Amino acid sequence: MMDTESFGACSLLSLPGDVFAVISCFLSPSDICNLILCSKSLCALVDSEKTWLVQCEEVKVLPLVEIVQWRVGISSYKVLCRFLVQVVKPLIGIWVHQNPEVGNVVYVMPGFLSVVGCRIIPQKVGPLWIQEGRIMWSPVFEIICGFDGTTGFFLHGRDRERSCVYPGFVMGIEKICNVLLLEVEPRREKSSCNEIEIEASSRPHGEHEGGVPFWKLVFRDRESLLDLVTRHVALHVVEPLSGRLFPTRKDDEAMLLERRTMLLKMHKFGGNWKHMNLEEDEQLIYNPMQVDINEIWENLGDGINIMYDSEGEVSSSEIRHSNRQSFLSSGETFGLSLKASYTEVSSYEGWPDMHYNRYSLYKLPIKNPINNQEYAGLWGGAYGWLPGKHGPDKALFLLMLTYEESEKDNEIVLTGMKILEGDRSARHPNGSAMFVVNIDTPSFEPFPFDADGREFKNSYKGEGIAHGYGFRYPSSKPGSLFVISNDLLAFVWQETKHVITLQRLNLEEILKKGLGSCVMPLPPTKNFTYMGRSNFNVFDLIRNTLLL
Repeated sequence: MMDTESFGACSLLSLPGDVFAVISCFLSPSDICNLILCSKSLCALVDSEKTWLVQCEEVKVLPLVEIVQWRVGISSYKVLCRFLVQVVKPLIGIWVHQNPEVGNVVYVMPGFLSVVGCRIIPQKVGPLWIQEGRIMWSPVFEIICGFDGTTGFFLHGRDRERSCVYPGFVMGIEKICNVLLLEVEPRREKSSCNEIEIEASSRPHGEHEGGVPFWKLVFRDRESLLDLVTRHVALHVVEPLSGRLFPTRKDDEAMLLERRTMLLKMHKFGGNWKHMNLEEDEQLIYNPMQVDINEIWENLGDGINIMYDSEGEVSSSEIRHSNRQSFLSSGETFGLSLKASYTEVSSYEGWPDMHYNRYSLYKLPIKNPINNQEYAGLWGGAYGWLPGKHGPDKALFLLMLTYEESEKDNEIVLTGMKILEGDRSARHPNGSAMFVVNIDTPSFEPFPFDADGREFKNSYKGEGIAHGYGFRYPSSKPGSLFVISNDLLAFVWQETKHVITLQRLNLEEILKKGLGSCVMPLPPTKNFTYMGRSNFNVFDLIRNTLLL
């Protein structure tokens, strides 16, 4: 008699490949891998292009047409699925750093066989508004997927002359990550060949055998190390690398394939990439990401930056020297690294409590609209414009709208948290609640302006931010949120009749429509996270010292 396991396997084997591909919609990639391991006969059925194409769709980070386009540059849909699950899905979304900076908002989105980070520049928007106007952005980083699924990291930045890319390594991406770290990674070469042994990949985050981890060094040493490595590995950007990190038109595929090939060659051969082919013998590889330990010893100074030292304390010179020596002895060469990990992070009204002295970005959860929470998500707005009646240029505000339970009476409130302000200087810190409304309390205040024939779906009582006492301690004044549609809102302060009009934003859609204007990035480490505690637009300040 056939046992149950054999009968189940035979039942699966009797299915046509197309039918199993449909069934695989209800399975996860790990389920597919487990079935592949069951038997050789099951492997032939399960481990197919059709099955893995379905799995790529089920990841839900790319439309089918782009999945098919990406397949051109990769060995199989199985490899593509692994890249989507392990790299793209954990990273896409909005990442932020610092408070009250006005420009540390990095939007991470799919590129072309890559995931890319784009900084949204503090800016003004004109009468055509953001959908028909031009949104300014700047490249921050990208992770490229090779033909076999291997990954290469590039930090974007600039030197005195022009834009550059800085190749490095991806040292781990946790499935549910909320902190993105730029670090210097110690590396050792195997004595038998030119292959590089990445010891850190097999150890917990931040641990180095016999050495102090990078994050335990004082800020000045971390800053110096990153500066040394980026200067060593810098490669000038050439066309078509500049400003084309993602597809914007249907005819972009050939150009994007060419760009990706150039980046893969840069990652493999460094400055010699123009004269090399990707198929060159591995023995000929020159690894461009390594900085010799002797150069680091010679160039690191002993000055201590008191402002940024960890925990606000200045380490003694002996401890600092000992930690630095321990770190440098843990590797023969050093390269840039990107790590995405999950860390317990406290927050205040949804804004993460951040380390100000680490090169890190923190992820902001984006809540998608659902029943009874239809206004959740990312919105763009401007003060002084009435719905449908845009006037002179106004500063762009980005707000994250979320639903929360109030602490006082357990009622549901809708909070509009500011994450970017487009003025030359910020009036309120990032993380400020621009308004809080009680969605269970309707407002009977009339809309105080000409509604141009519009009928409002709903209106709610609430409070909006006011200047109050100083920059960090604003007060609130009564107001009402008027709902024109699920994609158009207006908050009006009751006393002053000031109004901020909001429109729902899909940044990926806007940028892929070509409604973006690429701005040259900041110098490399500042471009990842600039950490000066200022409420001024850094992109305005940088123009005074660097040529754009």
